[in-house]
Amino acid sequence: MIDLYYWTTPNGHKVTIFLEESGLDYRIFPVHIGKGDQFKPEFLQIAPNNRIPAIVDQAPADGGEPLALFESGAILEYLADKSGQYLPSSGRQRYEVLQWLYWQMGGVGPMAGQNHHFNRYAPEPIPYAIERYVKETARLYGVLNKQLAQRDYVAGDYSIADMAIFPWARLWEGQKQNIEDFPHMAKWLARMEARPAVQRAYQLVDSINTDTSALLTPEARKLLFGQSV
Repeated sequence: MIDLYYWTTPNGHKVTIFLEESGLDYRIFPVHIGKGDQFKPEFLQIAPNNRIPAIVDQAPADGGEPLALFESGAILEYLADKSGQYLPSSGRQRYEVLQWLYWQMGGVGPMAGQNHHFNRYAPEPIPYAIERYVKETARLYGVLNKQLAQRDYVAGDYSIADMAIFPWARLWEGQKQNIEDFPHMAKWLARMEARPAVQRAYQLVDSINTDTSALLTPEARKLLFGQSV
């Protein structure tokens, strides 16, 4: 059993997508970041960086004590190895997937996150910051678009790289991007959206995030969760 400490953010969605795709048994423990649950001592014992997601594997492969992990990229890699799915076990194909997973962790997530912050949440507009992060997001999506020109998924076969990139890339509109500039990425987004497991992962939003959902405008809900207004 995987205990998932989760909130309905792009980084949280990465892990629910994997768990829905893989069929691993899991249960969700909501960490309401709007209420500061991420700073509770019991959560910090699992995730000392006070960020979601985090997991506890109650039955790790070594037969030892439950294993706690934080950082979404590490979680995806661990779960892929545990289940034997969505990440080759060895060889160049494994590293093809991992380079794109790390590309998301080091590039798309931080840059798109700053894009969201300066476009939507900064107390006053800072033109330099807005321009910087909008342009860098566009550059990264240009890289992704080129990679997808002759393949259905980022590293060839469907993998944890797609699961990591998708929850951020689907929020392109709130990141001030023009999807027409990235036609291959647009087709990939549609391909991802059509996957039943991805749809199930996003359906969790309504059952988990009932409090915040009631407070958000439709436009803000779309930006945060990628749901239709």
